[in-house]
Amino acid sequence: MAGNTGEAERPRFAIFRGKDAVGAAEMTCMTYEATTPMVAEAAQRAQAAGADAGNELKLLFAIPGFSLTYVWFKSDFPLPRHSHNVDCLYYILGGSLMFGQEELGAGDGFFVGQDVPYTYKAGSAGVEVLEFRAADVFNIKVLANNPAFWDMAIETVRSRQTQWAQEPRPAEIKAAPVGDH
Repeated sequence: MAGNTGEAERPRFAIFRGKDAVGAAEMTCMTYEATTPMVAEAAQRAQAAGADAGNELKLLFAIPGFSLTYVWFKSDFPLPRHSHNVDCLYYILGGSLMFGQEELGAGDGFFVGQDVPYTYKAGSAGVEVLEFRAADVFNIKVLANNPAFWDMAIETVRSRQTQWAQEPRPAEIKAAPVGDH
C-alpha cells in the first residue's frame, strides 16, 4: 500500500511490504519548496557530484493523514539544514547520527516539530531511520544558505563515492559482543 493515496478513504487495517516500497524518484508525497538561487545552484552541484549515491529514501506506507518513510544516509552524508511543514518523529534502526555534540544510535529517536529547521550528520557507519508523519503529503524546504557548508558537502560527496558503493546498511552490521572491544 505504498504511495500517496490522495483522497482515498482511510483503511481501518492495512498490511504493507518493504518490497513494495516506492523509491525517491517515484515518491509524490514529498514536495520541494522554492529556495534561494544559491541553495538551488549548490544542490544541483551536489547532485552532479553524486549525492544520490549517499542516500536511499523509500516511502513504505501512506494513507490519508499518515506516512512512514525509510531513509539510509551513508557514512558522513552531509544532510543540509532543512524543515518540513508537518511534525516528524524519527526512529533509528541502525548506525548513528550527530546533532551537534549529541550522538544518537540504534533504538534512539527524536521529534522535530512542523517548520523547525534542523540537520544532523550520519555517523561513520551511516544511519538508517524510520520517519513517521501525521500526513501523507509534506514538503521539504532546504535552508542551508551557507556556501561554506555546500563546498564541504560537495567535497564529502566526491570523496565518498567509492566507499558508499560498498557500504553495508548499518542495521545489517553485527555489533561486537560486550567485552570484545
